[in-house]
Order: sequence, then C-alpha cells, then structure tokens
Amino acid sequence: MVENYPLMVPGTKSKAKPVDVLSPFNRKKIGRAARADMPTVMHALDTANNLYRNKAKWLPAWQRIDILERTVKIMETKFDYLAIESAREGGKPLVDSKHEVSRAIDGVKLCIETLRTQSGSEIPMGISRSSTHRMAFTSHEPIGVVVAVSAFNHPLNLIIHQVGPAIAAGCPVIVKPSEDTPLSCLRFVKILRSAGLPDEWCQPVITEGRDVSTALVTDSRVGFFSFIGSAPVGWYLRSKLAPGTRCALEHGGVAPVIVTKSADLQKAVPLLSKGSFYHAGQVCVSVQRIFAHYSIAEKLAKALAKEAKSMKVGDPTKISTDVGPLIRPREVDRVAEWVEEAKIGGAKVLSGGYRISKTCYAPTVLFNPPNKARVSIQEVFGPIVCIYPYRSIKQAISRANSLDVAFQAAVFTSDIDTATYCYKQLDAAAVMVNDHTAFRVDWMPFAGLRHSGHGVGGIHHTMQDMQIEKMMVINSQSL
Repeated sequence: MVENYPLMVPGTKSKAKPVDVLSPFNRKKIGRAARADMPTVMHALDTANNLYRNKAKWLPAWQRIDILERTVKIMETKFDYLAIESAREGGKPLVDSKHEVSRAIDGVKLCIETLRTQSGSEIPMGISRSSTHRMAFTSHEPIGVVVAVSAFNHPLNLIIHQVGPAIAAGCPVIVKPSEDTPLSCLRFVKILRSAGLPDEWCQPVITEGRDVSTALVTDSRVGFFSFIGSAPVGWYLRSKLAPGTRCALEHGGVAPVIVTKSADLQKAVPLLSKGSFYHAGQVCVSVQRIFAHYSIAEKLAKALAKEAKSMKVGDPTKISTDVGPLIRPREVDRVAEWVEEAKIGGAKVLSGGYRISKTCYAPTVLFNPPNKARVSIQEVFGPIVCIYPYRSIKQAISRANSLDVAFQAAVFTSDIDTATYCYKQLDAAAVMVNDHTAFRVDWMPFAGLRHSGHGVGGIHHTMQDMQIEKMMVINSQSL
C-alpha cells in the first residue's frame, strides 16, 4: 500500500517536487509526501506567528485537554495500523514498534497529566520593608512558535515528544520530520486534526533542501527550537538561531557499560544484548562500549555472541524478527567499513561481522577493538557492540569518560559500593545500575551532556521549556 500525503500547510501551495518514501528493508515505495519550498515555509511561519501574537486566538487549557484526550482515543483505535506502518517505514521490528506506539499514546497522556497538574508559585513578599503590601505569584504562558526537527529512528514517539508538549503548552508548532520517515509524523498530525486541533496550530513540513530548513529554524519568529538528530547539524543550527530563540538539542553518545567481576552475567547478558541490538543499534543511548573485568570479559563476550547469533534478522513487519534493517543501504556500507577497520586493527569478531543483504547487517560482537578504531570512539548507530577487558575500575572509568560525548551509562555489579562509586565517577546524565544504557521511560529526564546535547528531554521537562513562567506583583494597602 502506498500512502499519499498532500501539503498540510493551510492556505498555500508548493512548487517543490514530492518525496518518495521507501521501506528501509526492501527499498519498495510505501508513500509519497509533498515537500515545502521557501515560500511555503515562510507562509507557515507567518501563520504560526500570527496565531501566537493574537492572544484572542489562543486555545484555552480545557480545549487543549479535550483535543489530546480525543487524540489518545483515536490512536488506541488505530494501534495495529500505526505499529505495522511504523515498522514498515522505520525498520524497527514489529514487536518493538508496538512498544513504540504504546509509549507514544502514553506520551500524549503525560501531556494531559502535566497540563492538569502544573501550577505556578507564590513569590515571598512582605519579608522586607520594600516588599510590604505586596503579593506575587506566577502562571504559565506559551513561549511562542515552536519549530521541531526530528530524527528517523523513532518515527512516531519522537514526534510525540516534540509536538505533544507544544500543543499542551499552547504553542503553534511547525514540525519537520526526517525525510526517511515522514509518514508517521503526517499520520499523527492528521490524527490531531481529526481530534479537533485547528490545522494552523500544527503544520508539518518536509523541506526542499538545507537552505529552506535552515531558514525555517533560524527565523526570528521562532520562540523555541527542538532538535533530535546528529551533533554536527544540531550544534550548527544552534549557532545560527535568532537572538532570543531558546532551544533543546538531543544528539547521541557512545554509551559505556562497566561490568564488574561480581556481576550476575545470567541476568546481565539478555539486558546487554537487548540494549546493543535494539532497532539494529540505531538508538542514541544504545550499548556500544562494554568494559568488563579481565576475569570475566571473554566469558561475557562469548555469551553475548551466542545471543547475537540466535537473533532473527529480516523483515521488520514480521512478529518473529528480532533485528531489522539499517535506515539506508549506505549505512550498511559504513558499518561494514568500521568493522573491517577494527578487524584489521586486531579486534576479534565473535559474531556477525558481515552483511546479510544490502539493507541488513548481522548483529556483531567485537572483542577488544583498538582504542582509536572508529567503533571505539564514534557512535556506530548500527548492530555493533564492543567488549574491552580492564584490570582496575579506575581504568574502566577513565576509558568510559575519555570521549567528548556523555549521555547515559551503566554498571553491572553486586556490590553497592562499586555501584555508587561508578555513579559518582561516570560522566553521564544518568547511570543505570544492573540495566542497559538504552532504558528509558518518558517521564524521566533525558539529557545529553558535552557534545551529546543541550537541555533536558522528557515530556514534562520539554513542556516546561516551551512555556514561560510569568509573574504578577500586586501592590495593595490591604495586603
């Protein structure tokens, strides 16, 4: 089935050629979507800015809640359709795509809960002579037009994390999905509109070229910029933002895990395997570097290799598939090149290390790659995990902290002192104890440090970023 989506920016037309959307598994055409040219993007910004500037047109909180509640109901009725199409479009196996849809629905619910429970605060007055006869308090207002640029790897849930909080906060939003996976975004916007959201409040655009997308992001009418994607692009766009535009950037990492000799390997191996090969490693906090005590390192590596060899790689729309394709054939080429480099440098390939097809790469376990190999220092974003033996915990932590990225990390141990020591010493925004680095629930803070990002993700954190806390001070002799 090929789905066709026309331009979803009301009141304008685009001269840009539409984009064909291909399945990452078999490269068959599954959809076509209209592209936005420069005049279209400028029109979208005009529309969104006019909405924000005219406070009489703002959607009251009760109306936003009603729209989001209806959105949840529609998504629940379309659950299987959303899951199978997300798997077809993004390549994530169906079992995991179903989980993504569940998370997406829960994310909309979190927007509702946050909107219902957030409140301002009282600012103390009357505690100095100058503040007598005064009362001060705060309330929340939308920050302005939100522009959201999203990534391919979670084509529905990432959109929820960017668009959901914007709608809940009362911000007009323009969303640019990945050109590889725009259909899930367009479906969600269609659902929002079916739920009663006026078209102008959420405008999706697939931009025609980098100049158009840069113009969208850096326009002075943008109040908040939300970005999920590669670090070079994210930091570049941040450097070009108009004065006053706030932003949040979510990039990636080269997630480290420390496994001590006291770790329960029987419990650790399945978790590390899932964290390494979930969505073919195309996750910003995917397990990539495992530092294991030398006494257990080979045993752990062989156990992970056994898990990897048992995984079924193939069609993501089949429920039996464990690992799907990479998003593009050239990513398979890149991963193969990185693995070959590690092999030449002395890494032992315990599983995988080869292409299965033009679009799929075998889950690969590498033992002790060179420190300077790209699999050791750059985000591989593929089904590759590396195990390095260490002799002292300080050595392991030093190597874990040696890169310019820091996101989520983990330690597997049965010793509480070792766990707390690693928690204090590891450079990370979150440290998982006896769990993999890719663990996440959508209400927890999710933040990349150093080159890994800027700001804090998570539904209510993002919603807070998209609002201002506005203060009123009342001067009255009766106070």
